[in-house]
Amino acid sequence: MNDAKADSNITFSLETTSGTPIYRQIIQQIEYAILSERLKPGDRLPTIRALAVDLKINPNTIAKAYGELEIRGVLTTQVGSGTFISNKKPEARESIEDIRHRKIQEVLGRFMQELEDLGLGKNEILSLIRKF
Repeated sequence: MNDAKADSNITFSLETTSGTPIYRQIIQQIEYAILSERLKPGDRLPTIRALAVDLKINPNTIAKAYGELEIRGVLTTQVGSGTFISNKKPEARESIEDIRHRKIQEVLGRFMQELEDLGLGKNEILSLIRKF
């Protein structure tokens, strides 16, 4: 999993084993951040090169994600200035609550798997969560 914090209010988190293409994960995370109002019109996204370095992925992958969002009108690019969130909201294919629920499930799934990989049983995990 690769994580990177953008200039704006979004942290990218990529799952290389999820089966979802990386560029699609970036698109989904930007759309979710817009729909949840963590990203607002005028917010600047990191440059393609900077985000590719942070995420340790090919810059063409970032360019593909940004390009698709630009075609949809969600992003605007100003040569020499950067890539910005436009006034157009992404079309929500699912409700913000459905997206939130799915993301919670993904996080919990990874969390549980990592703790189980460390040899903890479900009862031990629940006990640790209660203590935390």
